[in-house]
Amino acid sequence: MNGLMLVARREIVTQIRTKAFVIGLIITAVLVAAVSFAPKVLDSPDSYTLGTVNSQQLPLQAAAPEATFEWRSFPDETAATQAVLDGDVDAVLVNGTKVLTDGDINDELGVLLQSVNREVRLGAVGVSIPPLQTESVRADARYDSARTGIAVVLVVVLFMLVISQISMVAMGVVEEKGSRIVEILLSTLRPWQLLGGKILGLGVLGLINLVTILAVGLGAAVASGTASEFPPGMPGLVAGVLVWFVLGYAFFATLSAAFASLVSRQEEVNTVLTPLIMTVMVTYFVAFYATNEPTGTLATVVSYVPPFSAMVMPVRMAATEVPLWQVGASMAGMIVAVLAALAFGAKVYQRAVLRTGARVKLGDVVRVR
Repeated sequence: MNGLMLVARREIVTQIRTKAFVIGLIITAVLVAAVSFAPKVLDSPDSYTLGTVNSQQLPLQAAAPEATFEWRSFPDETAATQAVLDGDVDAVLVNGTKVLTDGDINDELGVLLQSVNREVRLGAVGVSIPPLQTESVRADARYDSARTGIAVVLVVVLFMLVISQISMVAMGVVEEKGSRIVEILLSTLRPWQLLGGKILGLGVLGLINLVTILAVGLGAAVASGTASEFPPGMPGLVAGVLVWFVLGYAFFATLSAAFASLVSRQEEVNTVLTPLIMTVMVTYFVAFYATNEPTGTLATVVSYVPPFSAMVMPVRMAATEVPLWQVGASMAGMIVAVLAALAFGAKVYQRAVLRTGARVKLGDVVRVR
């Protein structure tokens, strides 16, 4: 165990002292903060499409000259509701007493409708009137937009981190094998210690990147005011993302190291990693699909299937409410897959890493001796 920790410490210290890591971390933090502040900084005059049912069009243009308003009339509330569901209109004023929305009406538009409606009705009847009632046409739709946005960002972040970290693992293995440093290291360390230490050390660096992204993103969201639109349960989601990243990284990094040990030149790394990279890409595409259809059959089924579950399940957790038992079942399956990958990867690495020269065939390595 001391050897494993020694290798992990070496990987962390070596990488964290490089300019590339420090500069990359700073650039990542700046980009995340910029994305969080973008809605406020780049806020431009708004354009709204509104509807009416048995109501007069409100003079919103006079109250907000920098915005543009398009009005549509609907024969009844049923037609208006369908238009809101289809996204044809942002809101519909019904009988001058309530506003139909899809649950995430723009704050400025909501305030504008309330204030202008009050002024118009006060001028007409000269008495105090109640505020407009806001009614969502869908159940639990308040956080839909926020959930989708978080899920999209999450799938991109997880994909980029997994790809970059497993590439670093593979390049490190080939570099040590090609330079024959691995022969010196294995004179004092066991193969599983060298393999485990490298995966652990580079995994810690990946966690540092992920924690930085999450901390800066959440901090900037709080500072910009967009955090008020976040759905409840964000701390649990953040914790879940960290756990899922560890599981996904452990699975892919182990196989990456095992496949990389089959070759001695960095030019051959891409060839041996192609099946693994394609698996990550398929996982990414399915997870991206799940951002819009988190309760669909494909997303639900794949979220239980390792290694796809490592990216699909956290995206589902961000995009919709997922029962705890489903998360637990998916995580249990992924843990079993990680253990299997560790057993397989350690065997391949141990048998191939000292065989320099021509590319080693995977079948020759795993064949029982």
